[in-house]
Amino acid sequence: MFLVLIFLWLACSDMPGVLGRIPPSQRKFSSPAIEAVISTMTSRLKDPSLAHLFENCFPNCLDTTVASYKVDNNVPDTFVITGDIDATWLRDTTNQVLPYLPYAQQDPKLKSMLCGIIIRQSNDVLHDPFANAFNFGDSGAGHPDDQRKPKMTPHVFEGKYELDSLVAVLKLSYGYYNWTRDTSCFALEGTKWLESVKLIISTVSRMQAGTKEDGASPPYLFQRTTQVATDTLGLQGRGVAARRCGLSKCMFRPSDDSTSLPFLIPANAMTAVELEHVAEILEIPGLPFSDPETAKEARSLAGTIRAAIKRYAVLENSVFGKKIYAYEVDGSGGAVFMDDANIPSLLALPYLGYTTKTDPVYQHTREFLLSDLNPFFFSGTAAEGIGGPHEGEFYIWPMSILMRALTSDDDKEILNCLEMLKSTHAGTFFMHESFFMDDASKFTRPWFAWANSLFGELLLTLARERPHLIFNSTEPIVPL
Repeated sequence: MFLVLIFLWLACSDMPGVLGRIPPSQRKFSSPAIEAVISTMTSRLKDPSLAHLFENCFPNCLDTTVASYKVDNNVPDTFVITGDIDATWLRDTTNQVLPYLPYAQQDPKLKSMLCGIIIRQSNDVLHDPFANAFNFGDSGAGHPDDQRKPKMTPHVFEGKYELDSLVAVLKLSYGYYNWTRDTSCFALEGTKWLESVKLIISTVSRMQAGTKEDGASPPYLFQRTTQVATDTLGLQGRGVAARRCGLSKCMFRPSDDSTSLPFLIPANAMTAVELEHVAEILEIPGLPFSDPETAKEARSLAGTIRAAIKRYAVLENSVFGKKIYAYEVDGSGGAVFMDDANIPSLLALPYLGYTTKTDPVYQHTREFLLSDLNPFFFSGTAAEGIGGPHEGEFYIWPMSILMRALTSDDDKEILNCLEMLKSTHAGTFFMHESFFMDDASKFTRPWFAWANSLFGELLLTLARERPHLIFNSTEPIVPL
């Protein structure tokens, strides 16, 4: 009965792209460069199911979630929604478009659209650096009744402070520069991009303070009337107490659930990497946004965070018996050992550029995460993988299976991940948010663009690095 209801709802839904790739006339944005990639990949993939999944998933963000793209006085503006929620999440948007960056130089319109996201993200950060999601305009949609400091505004859809959301803005800027070598995008609105970078750095730095340092006037408070404990913060909106240790506080996880302890290690690891990346841009001489002093500050902050992770988050788990990365710490010795499927995660540390796949501490951590010792690792008759509190017990997120493959050097493990992905889309040929470990027809969010983009990224990565796994030949496909 559950499966019947799912497909009846999908059939009646006005959401685009939930049953197959929508026709060209209905696509929100089209790129000849991306279409060429799809054509090349699908013609070479030896597995028809993988080809069908790639054809649907890889362009899904462009097909269905570029809600607005316009150019006014040579300044692009792009608004990208998450899929089934009509708002933009800083983190989701960055991850949704990451696989398109290698092809931006081939397609001026695609490049302009991506620049438009950077400009919008910069403006959103300047509007509220503590918010994770924004409306297209000042509609007041979302969660306007949340009690928060700073106060909610009509432009903010949700005001949860997530360190990785803030840093995702830097990640997209660097990715754009790395693939296009275009710096003009960062100066199209005068100093706004640079101002947003400075605000991100100062916010990360400000959130290093311990709870007692914050005193009676912390920079951020959040309370929501809800029956879901992870949708609000305790201690009158402050969240769990923190002690200054060099890490930066993160009140909510990338799943939008509140943290159990205030220093989220995957988010801090991502922050260190992206601070170093943005410093590279700021150190380019002779440009309107060149700022060696801010670059120096970014590198210093990154170094402090890296040292703090090493000191406070590489710990011996008493049950596992090896030193591993903790998921969250409080700076006073408290630690949470687990992982959540959402990225940044501990499983994703090499993908984030923080460490290598062969790092012994990461290898031990990976072993721990993919075992029953991780409270959110589930193994059922449909698949095995990591979930999280957001959808609860026994629900596996395809994102974790994708990340397991992206961070593996084992062909057998990667092929096993591909088999699980092929067998758990419930006949929709799209990635979902999560599915029940014993029955993939019980899934959440049939329209989740981030996971679709990540699937495309995985196959493109394999096409470059391990073509023998997915093609009939060993000839790789390179991005450009």
